[in-house]
Amino acid sequence: MKLKMKLKKGVPLIDQHDQQGFWGGKFGGSFIPETLKKPVEDLTKEFKKLRNNKAFLKKRDYYFKNYIGSPTSLVKLENLSNHLGGAQIWAKVVSEANGGAHKTKDIKRQKPNCDAMRKNGAEIVPVYSGSQTLVDAVSECMRYWVSNCDNTHMCVGSTVGPNIFVKICGWSTAQISRELRTQLKEEFKKIPNKIKLINCVGGGSSAYGFWSEFIDFDKKQIELIGVEAGGPKKSKLHAAPLSRNAKVGILHGAASYVCQNNEGQINDTESISAGLDYPGVSPIHCFLKDTKRARYTYATDEDALNAHVMVTKFEKLNPSLEPSHAFAEAIKIAPKLSKDTIIIVNSCGDAKKDRDILRERLGKH
Repeated sequence: MKLKMKLKKGVPLIDQHDQQGFWGGKFGGSFIPETLKKPVEDLTKEFKKLRNNKAFLKKRDYYFKNYIGSPTSLVKLENLSNHLGGAQIWAKVVSEANGGAHKTKDIKRQKPNCDAMRKNGAEIVPVYSGSQTLVDAVSECMRYWVSNCDNTHMCVGSTVGPNIFVKICGWSTAQISRELRTQLKEEFKKIPNKIKLINCVGGGSSAYGFWSEFIDFDKKQIELIGVEAGGPKKSKLHAAPLSRNAKVGILHGAASYVCQNNEGQINDTESISAGLDYPGVSPIHCFLKDTKRARYTYATDEDALNAHVMVTKFEKLNPSLEPSHAFAEAIKIAPKLSKDTIIIVNSCGDAKKDRDILRERLGKH
């Protein structure tokens, strides 16, 4: 008998896994070599202890406020809303947060990010294997960690990988929805009756963070919409395992929907956006898809570029190519919705990092 997957109320989604670390008995787990068992167990115990430690939480909140710069703004996009008609469009401007990420050959694609990271004291090691994109960066990190686990630990900046990394990253990014919940109450005096929270999805960390506090709400009140990278219009390659019916596979230590060929080999992906250019996705999003709590779709490269052009034309906002995928969906659905519907897009990256790609694709625009 097939068991129906169910979400539990009142339990953070990151904790809704079984003893083996699987969400819905199917997604996640920890597929790791023997040498990593001890470091992963130690990390799991440490996280369990620290996540409720008052002194640790005080320190975390200090850094959120004084280093990352939270809370990030929630702004109404009046001009864009008026232009499209229909729903009110808002943005949670998470791109205001201090920090950055980088993905291998994207040292060129995302040079401004790399410059910022070096300024913050990080050493950046390019990866020359495979497609030299995000998937290969993660693989190289894992190889390095396996060989050096006595004196090195791996930090994963997305809700992917062995169970504990999904949990730690999700626990951290949940800050976004904690802020948003407070901001909604300040703005509307209560949580509005019709909200659509739209987020781009690559690995899925910012989407989980944006949705975390709202998962227990009825989906008629708060709909969660994830937008994957559909790739170029004329290409068969994409990075949309959730919305293009990929099968379950194992990638980077966890089971999830993965872009793969008939033999189960990981497919190459293609996307204008470096941050979404990943063949797998978080086990948490696979669970949200299969329990039907979230709806997943995709936007093509062209959709994302058009959305970037429209948002920057009407608003003082400069979304990077990742959230431009989410804005593409907002632009598509807003005119069909009522004025009392609140669409909120997580504008989670700044286009400064994409300036060279945008110049190349849009000319002088």
